[in-house]
Amino acid sequence: MEKIKVIITDSQKAEKIPTGMRLLIRRCCNAVLKMENLTGPADVCVTFVDNERIRELNKTHRNVDSVTDVLSFPLGENGEYDLHPETGAKQLGDIVICVPRAVEQAERFGHSLRRELGYLTVHSMLHLLGYDHEAGGLEAVRMREKEETVMIMLGLPRDESYATEQ
Repeated sequence: MEKIKVIITDSQKAEKIPTGMRLLIRRCCNAVLKMENLTGPADVCVTFVDNERIRELNKTHRNVDSVTDVLSFPLGENGEYDLHPETGAKQLGDIVICVPRAVEQAERFGHSLRRELGYLTVHSMLHLLGYDHEAGGLEAVRMREKEETVMIMLGLPRDESYATEQ
């Protein structure tokens, strides 16, 4: 696999992004692409937002008027992606993560924010590559298995127990 460019933007003020999270996000993106054997350079954008912004995006793009944890906006279909005109990199799409919701879910599920943000990134990357769980069934099971495989590769298995980040 060649280089992936992960552009990360923090567009929220609700929660401070702990040190090391940007590196984790990049590692998650790379791990998914490695597992999926995606060849050639690729670009992905990750944006951290607050509850209000993710609710607006969810309502606009999915017609669901509620806060959610992550949204994926794939730019490709059936393994075909637009190419960046200057670099030739595959444009995979955008990942939008609601940081306050991630903090809340990490507390609710009893694991670290590191694991939660990692999971949301891996989950969303799989959506960018065409995986979907919405209809349930075998496709949902396949996606969940891939998520856990990557999380284990990254040292963030379901039962991990890191100290709470301050």
